[in-house]
Amino acid sequence: MDEFHSVPSHADPGVVETIAAISTPPGRGGIGIVRLSGPEAASISAQLLRLRGPLVAGRPRLADVIDPEAEAGAERIDEALVTFFAAPHSYTTEDLVEIAAHGSPVVLDLLLRRAIGLGARLAHAGEFTQRAFLAGRLDLTQAEAVRDLIDAQTLAQARQAASQLGGALSRRVQPVKGQLLELIALLEAGIDFAEDDLSVAADAEILGRIAAVEEPLRALEGTFARGRVLHDGLTLAIVGRPNAGKSSLFNALVERDRAIVTPIPGTTRDTVSERIALDGIPLELVDTAGLRDAPEDSSHPAIDAVEQLGIVRSREALADAAIVVVVVDSSLPVHREDVRLMESLAGRPVVVAANKCDLPGATESVLAEGFESIRTSAVTGAGIDALRRAIVRLATGGAAAEPGMLTSLRHYQAVTTAVDGMASARAAVQESIPHEMVLLDLYRSLWALDGLTGQTTADDVLNLIFATFCIGK
Repeated sequence: MDEFHSVPSHADPGVVETIAAISTPPGRGGIGIVRLSGPEAASISAQLLRLRGPLVAGRPRLADVIDPEAEAGAERIDEALVTFFAAPHSYTTEDLVEIAAHGSPVVLDLLLRRAIGLGARLAHAGEFTQRAFLAGRLDLTQAEAVRDLIDAQTLAQARQAASQLGGALSRRVQPVKGQLLELIALLEAGIDFAEDDLSVAADAEILGRIAAVEEPLRALEGTFARGRVLHDGLTLAIVGRPNAGKSSLFNALVERDRAIVTPIPGTTRDTVSERIALDGIPLELVDTAGLRDAPEDSSHPAIDAVEQLGIVRSREALADAAIVVVVVDSSLPVHREDVRLMESLAGRPVVVAANKCDLPGATESVLAEGFESIRTSAVTGAGIDALRRAIVRLATGGAAAEPGMLTSLRHYQAVTTAVDGMASARAAVQESIPHEMVLLDLYRSLWALDGLTGQTTADDVLNLIFATFCIGK
């Protein structure tokens, strides 16, 4: 034990508290990890465990997990692997210890409670990453990418988060910010030496420099169309009249028999949902009950109460959906209810699936003015890939994936504020407004970019961001 205390501590002297948390998900698992960070992380760990050798930075050590209340000779209740990371070479840049034991909630809870009893404090949500950010190891976009990587539901989301964690967005912003700083310095120098009649730059040069900053910012702003849906996903409703083949098309898109399919109209009486990913974009597909109006004469069967409730829920799903797939039976003449449905969706992201194109008498097209129409067959698979591509185009607005995309509303608002500032500065120069006023707009853009990476972000914003993290990260 004395050898252990000889390990030098390089923790930031300004850090007072050592924090601890279980860093693996709740429940049982093969492995569970308790993490400690702060100046006392190493010494607390030494008291928690019976180490089989002195801790050395970066080298795992075996240890016994001890139950202090057990009888002599029976104190060992588990075996653990302990890894010590000496500051500043750790995730938080502080002394950090990770204890990997078997994933028994009882054992992990014992370790955590004992660590707190020995002087550690239970970590807040995201506090390990927040300490890494405050120490300058990560900027704010990278810190947010840690959360996004943990929350990723598709491989494309994980790739995007990993790219951002590697600094892709920061690298995209940094040269633009450098050009903005040069322009600010140029105008500041002109104001400082105005009494000496020194020429700063012609308006044409200043406008050229503004354009050099504004154009890449606008390009970055445009990435939000795809970045947002990649990050958050969308809901897609499949709607249409009874027996148009909605459930069959739903099963074809999810690639398994998720919804019940029969030749009987009205089989689907309630909404059925399933999550899929198209081109990496998370989509919640909602299969709905067939939409039809109440019969106008007694020769048609009445809509029973259960079907009526299903229609109500279908219309609710239709109202909530970001994208709509209208399924039309192309083997039959276009029905007035199909026309009314499509008219009601004017202006919304819609693709029409002219289904059952494999049947005799299927028409080449259906009445779908203003909407893309794709001939499909859930039976043969015809048109399904084209339908998937059309859905992705609607979801992303046609924007392509690229490194350093904006994926959150906070990022988007920071960049749009910077773009607005540059546009105002350009207008001010064109109207021969004094450079002091132009500088106000340029500084507004600079502060927005600083807020994007976290250099000037208010504490309450930081607290709100890190509160969305899981405890232990």
